[in-house]
Amino acid sequence: MGGTPFLKMHGLGNDFVILDDRAGTLDLPVERRRTIAHRQLGIGCDQLIVLEKPTDREADVFMRIYNPDGSEAGACGNATRCVASLMMDEGKTSQVTVQTISGLLESQKAGVGKNGLPVISVDMGPARLDWREIPVRDACDTNHMPVGIGPLQDPVGTNMGNPHATFFVENAMDPALDPVAAELERHPFFPQRANIGLAQVIGENKLRLRVYERGTGFTLACGSGACAAGVAAARRGLTGRKVEIIVEHGTLTIEWMRDDRVTMTGGIALAYRGEL
Repeated sequence: MGGTPFLKMHGLGNDFVILDDRAGTLDLPVERRRTIAHRQLGIGCDQLIVLEKPTDREADVFMRIYNPDGSEAGACGNATRCVASLMMDEGKTSQVTVQTISGLLESQKAGVGKNGLPVISVDMGPARLDWREIPVRDACDTNHMPVGIGPLQDPVGTNMGNPHATFFVENAMDPALDPVAAELERHPFFPQRANIGLAQVIGENKLRLRVYERGTGFTLACGSGACAAGVAAARRGLTGRKVEIIVEHGTLTIEWMRDDRVTMTGGIALAYRGEL
Protein backbone atom coordinates (compact mmCIF):
# COMPACT_ATOMS: atom_id res chain seq x y z
CA MET A 1 0.00 0.00 0.00
CA GLY A 2 1.49 3.33 -1.05
CA GLY A 3 2.00 6.26 1.26
CA THR A 4 0.49 9.73 1.08
CA PRO A 5 2.09 11.79 -1.71
CA PHE A 6 3.51 15.19 -0.84
CA LEU A 7 5.37 18.03 -2.50
CA LYS A 8 8.16 20.05 -0.93
CA MET A 9 8.13 23.59 -2.33
CA HIS A 10 9.56 26.93 -1.31
CA GLY A 11 9.31 30.62 -2.06
CA LEU A 12 12.79 32.14 -1.59
CA GLY A 13 13.56 29.57 1.11
CA ASN A 14 10.21 29.84 2.93
CA ASP A 15 9.44 26.12 2.67
CA PHE A 16 6.25 24.09 2.66
CA VAL A 17 5.04 20.52 2.68
CA ILE A 18 1.97 20.40 0.44
CA LEU A 19 -0.66 17.66 0.73
CA ASP A 20 -3.62 17.23 -1.61
CA ASP A 21 -6.80 16.47 0.34
CA ARG A 22 -9.34 17.48 -2.28
CA ALA A 23 -10.75 13.95 -1.94
CA GLY A 24 -11.31 14.58 1.80
CA THR A 25 -9.58 11.40 2.98
CA LEU A 26 -6.60 12.66 5.02
CA ASP A 27 -6.50 12.43 8.79
CA LEU A 28 -4.40 15.29 10.16
CA PRO A 29 -4.73 15.68 13.93
CA VAL A 30 -2.52 18.27 15.60
CA GLU A 31 0.20 15.79 16.59
CA ARG A 32 0.54 14.52 13.01
CA ARG A 33 0.80 18.08 11.69
CA ARG A 34 3.56 18.77 14.19
CA THR A 35 5.44 15.61 13.26
CA ILE A 36 5.29 16.29 9.52
CA ALA A 37 6.60 19.83 10.08
CA HIS A 38 9.37 18.75 12.48
CA ARG A 39 12.78 18.97 10.80
CA GLN A 40 14.19 15.97 12.70
CA LEU A 41 11.14 13.73 13.20
CA GLY A 42 9.31 14.44 9.94
CA ILE A 43 9.90 16.17 6.60
CA GLY A 44 10.32 19.65 8.04
CA CYS A 45 8.78 22.92 6.87
CA ASP A 46 7.82 26.43 7.87
CA GLN A 47 4.17 25.62 7.15
CA LEU A 48 2.15 22.53 6.26
CA ILE A 49 -0.21 23.29 3.38
CA VAL A 50 -3.32 21.20 2.70
CA LEU A 51 -5.27 21.57 -0.54
CA GLU A 52 -9.02 21.15 -0.19
CA LYS A 53 -12.07 21.60 -2.40
CA PRO A 54 -13.05 25.27 -2.55
CA THR A 55 -16.30 26.40 -0.98
CA ASP A 56 -16.46 29.53 -3.16
CA ARG A 57 -17.43 29.09 -6.81
CA GLU A 58 -14.86 31.69 -7.88
CA ALA A 59 -11.97 29.74 -6.35
CA ASP A 60 -9.89 27.01 -7.97
CA VAL A 61 -8.70 25.48 -4.69
CA PHE A 62 -8.93 26.00 -0.94
CA MET A 63 -5.55 26.31 0.80
CA ARG A 64 -5.40 25.46 4.51
CA ILE A 65 -2.25 26.59 6.35
CA TYR A 66 -0.83 24.97 9.48
CA ASN A 67 2.10 26.25 11.53
CA PRO A 68 4.73 23.81 12.87
CA ASP A 69 3.08 23.97 16.31
CA GLY A 70 -0.11 22.61 14.73
CA SER A 71 -2.05 25.88 14.88
CA GLU A 72 -3.81 27.28 11.82
CA ALA A 73 -2.61 30.42 10.04
CA GLY A 74 -4.82 32.81 8.12
CA ALA A 75 -2.46 33.75 5.30
CA CYS A 76 0.86 32.87 3.74
CA GLY A 77 1.87 34.76 0.63
CA ASN A 78 4.76 32.51 -0.39
CA ALA A 79 2.65 29.39 0.01
CA THR A 80 -0.10 31.03 -2.05
CA ARG A 81 2.35 31.58 -4.90
CA CYS A 82 3.49 27.94 -4.72
CA VAL A 83 -0.06 26.59 -4.70
CA ALA A 84 -1.10 28.98 -7.48
CA SER A 85 1.74 27.69 -9.64
CA LEU A 86 0.58 24.09 -9.09
CA MET A 87 -3.00 24.98 -10.00
CA MET A 88 -1.84 26.87 -13.11
CA ASP A 89 0.11 23.83 -14.28
CA GLU A 90 -2.82 21.54 -13.50
CA GLY A 91 -5.36 23.72 -15.28
CA LYS A 92 -3.00 24.85 -18.06
CA THR A 93 -3.82 28.46 -17.28
CA SER A 94 -1.94 31.61 -16.30
CA GLN A 95 -4.37 32.83 -13.65
CA VAL A 96 -6.05 31.14 -10.67
CA THR A 97 -7.88 32.09 -7.48
CA VAL A 98 -6.81 30.54 -4.18
CA GLN A 99 -9.28 30.50 -1.31
CA THR A 100 -8.06 30.80 2.29
CA ILE A 101 -9.79 31.37 5.61
CA SER A 102 -8.85 35.04 5.14
CA GLY A 103 -10.45 35.37 1.69
CA LEU A 104 -9.84 34.90 -2.03
CA LEU A 105 -6.37 35.55 -3.45
CA GLU A 106 -6.02 36.06 -7.19
CA SER A 107 -2.70 34.95 -8.67
CA GLN A 108 -1.11 35.09 -12.08
CA LYS A 109 2.08 34.18 -13.87
CA ALA A 110 4.52 37.07 -14.04
CA GLY A 111 7.28 35.54 -16.13
CA VAL A 112 10.37 33.46 -15.51
CA GLY A 113 13.27 34.38 -13.26
CA LYS A 114 16.96 34.43 -14.13
CA ASN A 115 17.22 30.94 -12.64
CA GLY A 116 14.58 29.65 -15.06
CA LEU A 117 11.99 29.17 -12.32
CA PRO A 118 8.45 30.61 -12.42
CA VAL A 119 7.69 34.07 -11.08
CA ILE A 120 4.20 34.33 -9.60
CA SER A 121 2.27 37.45 -8.58
CA VAL A 122 -0.50 37.28 -5.99
CA ASP A 123 -3.05 39.87 -4.91
CA MET A 124 -2.92 39.57 -1.12
CA GLY A 125 -6.04 41.67 -0.61
CA PRO A 126 -6.36 44.95 1.28
CA ALA A 127 -4.03 46.02 4.05
CA ARG A 128 -6.16 46.35 7.19
CA LEU A 129 -4.89 49.14 9.40
CA ASP A 130 -7.47 49.76 12.13
CA TRP A 131 -6.39 48.65 15.61
CA ARG A 132 -9.45 46.39 15.87
CA GLU A 133 -8.60 44.62 12.62
CA ILE A 134 -5.01 43.75 13.49
CA PRO A 135 -6.07 43.16 16.36
CA VAL A 136 -4.36 44.81 19.32
CA ARG A 137 -5.49 45.16 22.92
CA ASP A 138 -5.82 48.94 23.11
CA ALA A 139 -7.14 51.63 20.79
CA CYS A 140 -4.19 53.33 19.14
CA ASP A 141 -2.66 54.84 16.02
CA THR A 142 -1.37 51.71 14.28
CA ASN A 143 1.33 53.74 12.50
CA HIS A 144 2.96 54.19 15.93
CA MET A 145 1.79 51.43 18.24
CA PRO A 146 2.60 51.86 21.95
CA VAL A 147 4.31 48.50 22.45
CA GLY A 148 7.89 47.34 22.60
CA ILE A 149 10.63 45.61 24.55
CA GLY A 150 14.17 46.92 24.86
CA PRO A 151 15.59 47.85 21.42
CA LEU A 152 12.35 47.06 19.59
CA GLN A 153 9.91 49.95 19.99
CA ASP A 154 7.26 51.92 18.05
CA PRO A 155 6.09 49.34 15.45
CA VAL A 156 3.60 49.72 12.62
CA GLY A 157 0.59 47.41 12.78
CA THR A 158 -0.86 45.77 9.66
CA ASN A 159 -3.21 42.86 9.09
CA MET A 160 -2.44 40.98 5.87
CA GLY A 161 -4.72 38.04 6.64
CA ASN A 162 -2.82 37.68 9.91
CA PRO A 163 -1.47 40.22 12.43
CA HIS A 164 1.91 41.89 11.83
CA ALA A 165 3.99 44.34 13.83
CA THR A 166 6.84 45.82 11.79
CA PHE A 167 9.77 47.35 13.69
CA PHE A 168 12.22 49.57 11.80
CA VAL A 169 15.78 48.87 12.95
CA GLU A 170 19.34 49.85 12.07
CA ASN A 171 20.37 46.24 11.41
CA ALA A 172 17.71 43.64 10.66
CA MET A 173 20.33 40.88 10.84
CA ASP A 174 21.41 41.68 14.42
CA PRO A 175 21.10 38.38 16.37
CA ALA A 176 20.64 40.31 19.60
CA LEU A 177 17.12 41.17 18.37
CA ASP A 178 16.07 37.53 18.00
CA PRO A 179 15.01 36.77 21.59
CA VAL A 180 13.25 40.14 21.81
CA ALA A 181 11.20 39.37 18.68
CA ALA A 182 10.29 35.96 20.10
CA GLU A 183 9.07 37.59 23.31
CA LEU A 184 7.06 40.21 21.43
CA GLU A 185 5.22 37.56 19.42
CA ARG A 186 3.34 36.63 22.60
CA HIS A 187 3.10 40.12 24.13
CA PRO A 188 -0.30 40.73 25.82
CA PHE A 189 -0.78 43.71 23.50
CA PHE A 190 -1.47 41.17 20.70
CA PRO A 191 -4.47 39.05 21.75
CA GLN A 192 -3.99 36.68 18.78
CA ARG A 193 -0.18 36.90 18.97
CA ALA A 194 1.64 38.61 16.09
CA ASN A 195 4.24 38.15 13.39
CA ILE A 196 7.20 40.36 14.31
CA GLY A 197 8.99 42.01 11.38
CA LEU A 198 12.50 43.49 11.60
CA ALA A 199 12.84 45.91 8.68
CA GLN A 200 15.88 47.94 7.65
CA VAL A 201 15.87 50.62 4.95
CA ILE A 202 18.94 49.86 2.77
CA GLY A 203 18.26 52.04 -0.26
CA GLU A 204 15.63 53.95 -2.18
CA ASN A 205 12.47 51.83 -2.09
CA LYS A 206 14.47 48.88 -0.79
CA LEU A 207 14.21 47.07 2.56
CA ARG A 208 15.98 44.17 4.20
CA LEU A 209 13.59 42.04 6.24
CA ARG A 210 13.49 39.22 8.72
CA VAL A 211 10.24 37.99 10.27
CA TYR A 212 9.60 36.00 13.42
CA GLU A 213 6.46 34.18 12.34
CA ARG A 214 3.68 33.47 14.80
CA GLY A 215 3.81 29.78 15.73
CA THR A 216 6.91 29.16 13.59
CA GLY A 217 9.87 31.35 14.52
CA PHE A 218 12.26 33.08 12.14
CA THR A 219 11.91 31.93 8.52
CA LEU A 220 14.05 32.60 5.44
CA ALA A 221 11.18 34.60 3.92
CA CYS A 222 7.65 35.63 4.88
CA GLY A 223 5.30 36.80 2.15
CA SER A 224 2.61 38.39 4.29
CA GLY A 225 5.39 39.89 6.44
CA ALA A 226 6.95 41.43 3.32
CA CYS A 227 3.57 42.92 2.39
CA ALA A 228 3.18 44.32 5.89
CA ALA A 229 6.70 45.79 5.79
CA GLY A 230 6.07 47.43 2.43
CA VAL A 231 2.86 49.02 3.68
CA ALA A 232 4.51 50.07 6.93
CA ALA A 233 7.45 51.74 5.15
CA ALA A 234 5.09 53.66 2.86
CA ARG A 235 2.94 54.78 5.80
CA ARG A 236 6.02 56.08 7.58
CA GLY A 237 7.20 57.90 4.45
CA LEU A 238 10.39 55.83 4.30
CA THR A 239 9.64 54.51 0.80
CA GLY A 240 7.13 54.81 -2.01
CA ARG A 241 4.27 52.39 -2.44
CA LYS A 242 6.31 49.93 -4.52
CA VAL A 243 9.35 48.40 -2.84
CA GLU A 244 11.88 45.61 -3.12
CA ILE A 245 12.06 43.43 -0.03
CA ILE A 246 15.41 41.64 0.34
CA VAL A 247 15.31 38.33 2.19
CA GLU A 248 18.05 35.76 2.64
CA HIS A 249 17.56 33.96 -0.67
CA GLY A 250 16.17 36.60 -2.99
CA THR A 251 13.83 39.51 -3.52
CA LEU A 252 10.09 40.05 -3.33
CA THR A 253 8.44 43.01 -5.06
CA ILE A 254 5.63 44.52 -2.99
CA GLU A 255 3.20 47.14 -4.27
CA TRP A 256 0.58 48.84 -2.11
CA MET A 257 -2.02 49.85 -4.66
CA ARG A 258 -4.15 52.99 -4.44
CA ASP A 259 -7.20 50.87 -3.63
CA ASP A 260 -5.27 49.56 -0.57
CA ARG A 261 -4.78 46.08 -2.04
CA VAL A 262 -1.26 44.68 -1.88
CA THR A 263 0.41 42.64 -4.61
CA MET A 264 3.46 40.45 -4.10
CA THR A 265 5.66 39.08 -6.88
CA GLY A 266 8.54 36.62 -6.62
CA GLY A 267 9.95 33.25 -7.56
CA ILE A 268 8.90 29.77 -6.41
CA ALA A 269 10.48 26.33 -6.71
CA LEU A 270 9.56 22.66 -6.41
CA ALA A 271 12.30 21.02 -4.33
CA TYR A 272 11.14 17.39 -4.48
CA ARG A 273 8.26 14.92 -4.39
CA GLY A 274 7.82 12.09 -1.91
CA GLU A 275 5.48 9.92 0.12
CA LEU A 276 4.66 10.07 3.81
